[in-house]
Amino acid sequence: MARATEQAALIVAHGSPSDPDGQEAALAALAAKVGRHLPGWRIGSATLAAEGCFERACAGLGHPLILPFFMARGWFTQHALPRRAGALRQLAPFGMDPALPAMLLRRLSSQTSLLLAAHGSARSTGSAEATALFAERLRTHPGCPPLRVGFLEEAPHVAEVARHMPEGSACLPLFALASGHVSIDLPQALHQAGFTGRVLQPAIAWPETPGLIAAQIESHRSAARGAGSIPKLEGTP
Repeated sequence: MARATEQAALIVAHGSPSDPDGQEAALAALAAKVGRHLPGWRIGSATLAAEGCFERACAGLGHPLILPFFMARGWFTQHALPRRAGALRQLAPFGMDPALPAMLLRRLSSQTSLLLAAHGSARSTGSAEATALFAERLRTHPGCPPLRVGFLEEAPHVAEVARHMPEGSACLPLFALASGHVSIDLPQALHQAGFTGRVLQPAIAWPETPGLIAAQIESHRSAARGAGSIPKLEGTP
Protein backbone atom coordinates (compact mmCIF):
# COMPACT_ATOMS: atom_id res chain seq x y z
CA MET A 1 0.00 0.00 0.00
CA ALA A 2 1.20 3.52 -0.76
CA ARG A 3 2.04 5.81 2.14
CA ALA A 4 -0.57 8.49 2.83
CA THR A 5 2.07 11.18 2.32
CA GLU A 6 2.76 10.18 -1.27
CA GLN A 7 1.22 12.22 -4.06
CA ALA A 8 -1.36 9.94 -5.62
CA ALA A 9 -4.44 10.45 -7.76
CA LEU A 10 -7.09 8.09 -9.07
CA ILE A 11 -8.92 8.71 -12.35
CA VAL A 12 -12.41 7.25 -12.05
CA ALA A 13 -14.90 6.66 -14.87
CA HIS A 14 -18.25 4.95 -15.13
CA GLY A 15 -17.02 2.10 -17.32
CA SER A 16 -19.23 -0.49 -18.97
CA PRO A 17 -20.91 -3.49 -17.29
CA SER A 18 -20.89 -5.27 -20.67
CA ASP A 19 -17.16 -4.64 -21.26
CA PRO A 20 -15.53 -3.96 -17.88
CA ASP A 21 -12.07 -5.24 -18.81
CA GLY A 22 -11.87 -3.26 -22.04
CA GLN A 23 -12.83 0.01 -20.36
CA GLU A 24 -10.47 -0.69 -17.45
CA ALA A 25 -7.60 -1.15 -19.91
CA ALA A 26 -8.45 2.03 -21.81
CA LEU A 27 -8.60 4.07 -18.60
CA ALA A 28 -5.32 2.56 -17.38
CA ALA A 29 -3.66 3.66 -20.62
CA LEU A 30 -4.97 7.19 -20.05
CA ALA A 31 -3.67 7.16 -16.47
CA ALA A 32 -0.21 6.19 -17.73
CA LYS A 33 -0.21 9.19 -20.09
CA VAL A 34 -1.31 11.51 -17.29
CA GLY A 35 1.48 10.15 -15.11
CA ARG A 36 4.07 11.23 -17.66
CA HIS A 37 2.93 14.82 -17.08
CA LEU A 38 3.24 14.52 -13.28
CA PRO A 39 6.69 13.33 -12.15
CA GLY A 40 6.59 12.23 -8.53
CA TRP A 41 2.91 11.32 -8.64
CA ARG A 42 1.34 7.87 -8.65
CA ILE A 43 -1.63 7.91 -11.02
CA GLY A 44 -4.12 5.06 -10.95
CA SER A 45 -7.44 4.36 -12.61
CA ALA A 46 -10.66 2.49 -11.94
CA THR A 47 -14.15 2.20 -13.36
CA LEU A 48 -17.21 1.99 -11.15
CA ALA A 49 -18.72 -0.73 -13.34
CA ALA A 50 -15.88 -3.22 -12.73
CA GLU A 51 -16.69 -4.88 -9.43
CA GLY A 52 -14.13 -4.17 -6.71
CA CYS A 53 -11.71 -2.26 -8.95
CA PHE A 54 -12.32 1.12 -7.34
CA GLU A 55 -11.75 -0.20 -3.84
CA ARG A 56 -8.60 -2.11 -4.84
CA ALA A 57 -7.18 0.95 -6.59
CA CYS A 58 -7.81 3.16 -3.56
CA ALA A 59 -6.16 0.63 -1.27
CA GLY A 60 -3.13 0.40 -3.54
CA LEU A 61 -2.65 4.16 -3.75
CA GLY A 62 -3.27 4.91 -0.08
CA HIS A 63 -5.22 8.17 0.05
CA PRO A 64 -5.50 9.30 -3.58
CA LEU A 65 -7.05 12.46 -4.89
CA ILE A 66 -10.11 11.45 -6.94
CA LEU A 67 -10.51 12.81 -10.48
CA PRO A 68 -13.97 11.92 -11.88
CA PHE A 69 -13.54 11.28 -15.60
CA PHE A 70 -17.09 12.34 -16.43
CA MET A 71 -18.25 15.06 -18.80
CA ALA A 72 -20.64 16.72 -16.34
CA ARG A 73 -21.87 16.66 -12.78
CA GLY A 74 -24.60 14.13 -12.19
CA TRP A 75 -25.77 11.30 -9.98
CA PHE A 76 -22.53 9.35 -10.28
CA THR A 77 -20.25 12.28 -9.43
CA GLN A 78 -22.48 13.81 -6.75
CA HIS A 79 -23.80 10.68 -5.04
CA ALA A 80 -22.44 7.29 -6.14
CA LEU A 81 -18.76 8.23 -6.25
CA PRO A 82 -18.63 10.29 -3.02
CA ARG A 83 -20.42 7.48 -1.19
CA ARG A 84 -17.78 4.97 -2.27
CA ALA A 85 -14.86 7.38 -1.86
CA GLY A 86 -15.71 8.25 1.73
CA ALA A 87 -13.23 10.78 3.11
CA LEU A 88 -11.09 10.90 -0.04
CA ARG A 89 -10.83 14.29 -1.74
CA GLN A 90 -12.70 14.62 -5.03
CA LEU A 91 -12.15 17.14 -7.81
CA ALA A 92 -14.81 18.49 -10.15
CA PRO A 93 -15.58 16.27 -13.15
CA PHE A 94 -13.19 16.44 -16.10
CA GLY A 95 -15.89 17.96 -18.30
CA MET A 96 -16.17 21.00 -16.02
CA ASP A 97 -12.60 22.08 -16.81
CA PRO A 98 -12.73 25.77 -17.87
CA ALA A 99 -10.13 25.04 -20.57
CA LEU A 100 -12.39 22.62 -22.45
CA PRO A 101 -14.58 25.03 -24.48
CA ALA A 102 -11.64 26.84 -26.08
CA MET A 103 -9.86 23.56 -26.83
CA LEU A 104 -12.94 22.01 -28.42
CA LEU A 105 -13.79 25.08 -30.46
CA ARG A 106 -10.27 25.19 -31.90
CA ARG A 107 -11.01 21.75 -33.33
CA LEU A 108 -14.25 23.04 -34.85
CA SER A 109 -13.00 26.21 -36.51
CA SER A 110 -14.05 25.06 -39.99
CA GLN A 111 -17.48 23.65 -39.07
CA THR A 112 -20.65 25.56 -39.88
CA SER A 113 -22.64 24.08 -36.99
CA LEU A 114 -22.32 21.58 -34.16
CA LEU A 115 -24.45 18.68 -32.94
CA LEU A 116 -23.79 17.86 -29.29
CA ALA A 117 -24.76 14.19 -28.87
CA ALA A 118 -25.40 13.06 -25.29
CA HIS A 119 -26.77 10.06 -23.44
CA GLY A 120 -30.01 11.42 -22.01
CA SER A 121 -32.43 9.44 -19.87
CA ALA A 122 -36.08 8.50 -20.11
CA ARG A 123 -36.27 8.31 -16.30
CA SER A 124 -34.43 11.39 -15.06
CA THR A 125 -33.85 14.99 -16.10
CA GLY A 126 -30.31 15.04 -14.72
CA SER A 127 -28.55 14.05 -17.95
CA ALA A 128 -30.44 16.60 -20.04
CA GLU A 129 -29.80 19.36 -17.51
CA ALA A 130 -26.07 18.60 -17.37
CA THR A 131 -25.92 18.54 -21.17
CA ALA A 132 -27.71 21.89 -21.36
CA LEU A 133 -25.14 23.41 -19.01
CA PHE A 134 -22.26 22.06 -21.10
CA ALA A 135 -23.88 23.40 -24.27
CA GLU A 136 -24.32 26.81 -22.67
CA ARG A 137 -20.64 26.89 -21.73
CA LEU A 138 -19.79 26.33 -25.39
CA ARG A 139 -22.33 28.85 -26.69
CA THR A 140 -21.03 31.65 -24.47
CA HIS A 141 -17.47 31.13 -25.70
CA PRO A 142 -16.32 33.32 -28.62
CA GLY A 143 -16.26 31.46 -31.91
CA CYS A 144 -18.87 28.84 -31.06
CA PRO A 145 -20.81 27.82 -34.19
CA PRO A 146 -24.60 27.33 -34.08
CA LEU A 147 -25.17 24.41 -31.72
CA ARG A 148 -27.98 21.91 -31.29
CA VAL A 149 -28.35 19.07 -28.78
CA GLY A 150 -29.60 15.53 -29.37
CA PHE A 151 -29.89 12.51 -27.09
CA LEU A 152 -29.67 8.76 -27.52
CA GLU A 153 -32.30 7.90 -24.91
CA GLU A 154 -34.71 10.84 -24.83
CA ALA A 155 -36.13 13.53 -27.08
CA PRO A 156 -34.94 15.35 -29.02
CA HIS A 157 -33.24 12.23 -30.36
CA VAL A 158 -29.90 12.40 -32.15
CA ALA A 159 -31.32 11.00 -35.40
CA GLU A 160 -34.05 13.62 -35.56
CA VAL A 161 -31.73 16.54 -34.80
CA ALA A 162 -28.99 15.27 -37.14
CA ARG A 163 -31.49 15.02 -40.00
CA HIS A 164 -31.86 18.81 -39.97
CA MET A 165 -28.21 19.78 -39.50
CA PRO A 166 -26.73 21.78 -42.40
CA GLU A 167 -23.95 20.48 -44.62
CA GLY A 168 -20.52 20.88 -43.06
CA SER A 169 -21.76 20.22 -39.52
CA ALA A 170 -19.79 18.29 -36.92
CA CYS A 171 -20.96 15.97 -34.16
CA LEU A 172 -19.37 16.05 -30.70
CA PRO A 173 -20.19 12.98 -28.55
CA LEU A 174 -20.51 14.13 -24.94
CA PHE A 175 -18.98 10.92 -23.61
CA ALA A 176 -15.77 10.37 -21.67
CA LEU A 177 -15.08 6.79 -22.82
CA ALA A 178 -15.36 4.98 -26.14
CA SER A 179 -18.35 2.98 -24.95
CA GLY A 180 -20.94 1.08 -26.95
CA HIS A 181 -22.99 4.27 -27.10
CA VAL A 182 -20.15 5.91 -29.02
CA SER A 183 -19.10 2.96 -31.18
CA ILE A 184 -22.55 1.51 -31.96
CA ASP A 185 -25.58 3.57 -30.92
CA LEU A 186 -24.39 6.99 -32.10
CA PRO A 187 -23.13 5.85 -35.54
CA GLN A 188 -26.43 4.03 -36.09
CA ALA A 189 -28.43 7.14 -35.22
CA LEU A 190 -26.32 9.35 -37.48
CA HIS A 191 -26.54 6.85 -40.35
CA GLN A 192 -30.31 6.72 -39.92
CA ALA A 193 -30.40 10.51 -40.27
CA GLY A 194 -28.14 10.56 -43.32
CA PHE A 195 -25.60 12.66 -41.42
CA THR A 196 -22.30 12.83 -43.32
CA GLY A 197 -20.45 15.41 -41.25
CA ARG A 198 -17.38 15.02 -39.12
CA VAL A 199 -17.76 13.01 -35.89
CA LEU A 200 -15.26 13.82 -33.15
CA GLN A 201 -13.78 11.23 -30.82
CA PRO A 202 -14.87 10.89 -27.16
CA ALA A 203 -12.79 12.65 -24.53
CA ILE A 204 -10.49 9.71 -23.78
CA ALA A 205 -9.13 9.90 -27.35
CA TRP A 206 -8.37 13.63 -27.39
CA PRO A 207 -4.59 14.20 -27.41
CA GLU A 208 -5.05 17.13 -25.01
CA THR A 209 -6.86 15.07 -22.37
CA PRO A 210 -3.84 13.74 -20.40
CA GLY A 211 -2.40 17.23 -20.09
CA LEU A 212 -5.74 18.71 -19.05
CA ILE A 213 -6.19 16.09 -16.33
CA ALA A 214 -2.63 16.61 -15.11
CA ALA A 215 -3.23 20.36 -14.95
CA GLN A 216 -6.44 19.84 -12.94
CA ILE A 217 -4.62 17.67 -10.43
CA GLU A 218 -1.62 19.98 -10.10
CA SER A 219 -3.80 23.09 -9.86
CA HIS A 220 -5.76 21.58 -7.00
CA ARG A 221 -2.59 20.54 -5.19
CA SER A 222 -1.03 23.99 -5.61
CA ALA A 223 -4.18 25.72 -4.34
CA ALA A 224 -4.34 23.37 -1.36
CA ARG A 225 -0.73 24.07 -0.45
CA GLY A 226 -1.36 27.80 -0.63
CA ALA A 227 -4.37 27.49 1.65
CA GLY A 228 -2.57 25.20 4.06
CA SER A 229 -5.10 22.41 3.63
CA ILE A 230 -7.02 20.50 0.98
CA PRO A 231 -10.67 21.60 0.97
CA LYS A 232 -13.40 19.10 0.20
CA LEU A 233 -15.42 19.52 -2.96
CA GLU A 234 -18.87 20.91 -2.31
CA GLY A 235 -21.38 18.09 -2.31
CA THR A 236 -19.01 15.41 -0.99
CA PRO A 237 -19.48 13.93 2.48
